[in-house]
Amino acid sequence: MARTAFLGLGVMGFHMAGHLARAGHQVSVWNRSPEKAQAWKAVHRGDVAKDPASAVFGAEFVLMCLGDDPDVRAVFEALEPSLGAGMTVIDHTTASAGLARDLALRCKAKGARFIDAPVSGGEAGAINGKLTIMCGGEPAAFAAAETVMNAFARKITLIGEIGAGQLAKSVNQICIAGIVQGLAEGLHFAEKAGLDAEKVIEAISGGAAQSWQMENRWKTMTEGKFDFGFAVDWMRKDLRITLDAARETGASLPLTAMVDQYYADVQAMGGSRWDTSSLIARLNRDA
Repeated sequence: MARTAFLGLGVMGFHMAGHLARAGHQVSVWNRSPEKAQAWKAVHRGDVAKDPASAVFGAEFVLMCLGDDPDVRAVFEALEPSLGAGMTVIDHTTASAGLARDLALRCKAKGARFIDAPVSGGEAGAINGKLTIMCGGEPAAFAAAETVMNAFARKITLIGEIGAGQLAKSVNQICIAGIVQGLAEGLHFAEKAGLDAEKVIEAISGGAAQSWQMENRWKTMTEGKFDFGFAVDWMRKDLRITLDAARETGASLPLTAMVDQYYADVQAMGGSRWDTSSLIARLNRDA
């Protein structure tokens, strides 16, 4: 079993760190709000550190699950003095590929290794230990990191070099944005056409139109319930990162850019904390 540090006990990190502890790893946790760390310790075996540097000191693996690039950079700068040879930093935050490349170089200067490892699967995936993880980094560093990530993952894939994990997460978000918008329009159309949505879904969900979103969100979407998953605020953060990367690479993402603006409309409706399926609320409002 490994000595690990987990920094960031939010919606995802709280459960991911818990799986590490249950798997038998030694876990030291830190969170910006100390009460969240104490709440974690109340239900899991592990230590609470006063700051990132203390959490990381002596760890073999350092795992981060934070909010955005500035959060990752600030926490990394705080823990950097405790980095040493042989340590592996695993960043589960959805952040930019450029930041991943920068942190990898800073780790290398300390004799440490870095893996960018954004996750997909939402809070339910974190709770059940069934996350999908897309990684960027050197094969040897990935092989070492995989031994601890297995505690909370269903599938772990090394995509390529540093930054490739973050770029793959952008692909994931591009696909989700298009699927959710399509499902929202389909359900909206069914309602306006006077169709029984349940019968429509029963008819089409076994064919080419089927998706995870259709299977898990169609009913709550028709009921106007939007507190079942990834918040619109976080989706817009991810799409911002994706569209920035598209500009850097020359990729054309017209649908993604359009759906990003639709999510801005949802925010303006007061839906910042609604889940991403709330795109249908915008259509129903406009109709």
